[in-house]
Amino acid sequence: MIKLKKVSKLYKPNTVALKDIDLEIEPGEFVSIVGQSGTGKTTLIKLIIAEERPTEGEITIGGWDITNIKDREVPFLRRQIGVVFQDFKLLPKKTVFENVSFALESCGAPYEKIKHIVPQVLKIVGLEGKEERYPFQISGGEQQRVVIARSLVHKPKLLVADEPTGNLDTINTLEIIELLKKINELGTTVILVTHNRDVVNGLKKRVITIDQGQIIGDQTKGRYVL
Repeated sequence: MIKLKKVSKLYKPNTVALKDIDLEIEPGEFVSIVGQSGTGKTTLIKLIIAEERPTEGEITIGGWDITNIKDREVPFLRRQIGVVFQDFKLLPKKTVFENVSFALESCGAPYEKIKHIVPQVLKIVGLEGKEERYPFQISGGEQQRVVIARSLVHKPKLLVADEPTGNLDTINTLEIIELLKKINELGTTVILVTHNRDVVNGLKKRVITIDQGQIIGDQTKGRYVL
């Protein structure tokens, strides 16, 4: 599914964000990436979604070598990857339905397809009956569910969640993690970047630890050890 071979990322003048990363993630895995702030976790995610290009090494996603992916090809890659960030980035003047459908509209999807897909993904994330509400009318946890629904409209093979519970309380955090587990059980590969020790330890799934731009731990059923 995902393969990084001897990947390094340097920023000018001489900042090393990642160094000699070798990593393979199989289809259907649920992987947590942990480490202190500034250790390279977000840089790794940016490379996987082609927001950045590696300085050295090779990156393959689903058999597609994206190491030197062209800008015009990035939208096609992003349709295979759902992305969820800490910042909800919802459109405040659009309803829940419209926020989710916007991801399809921007790709030129016909309304018949939108009308079919949006209710499906809203049901997956547990937001049936709230289609006509606006972001300010729903809770933070529900807003993050809208973001996750939006990330699912293209039926991605991979979902990348970068600190998705960073702005949420404990109860909403647990609900979002359960939702990510459900999405994973439906067959989607999930990469979770988090500082939340309790979340990682509760998952009992693969944990990759990054420190100073290098992988220092890779446990099949790991814990947050830093």
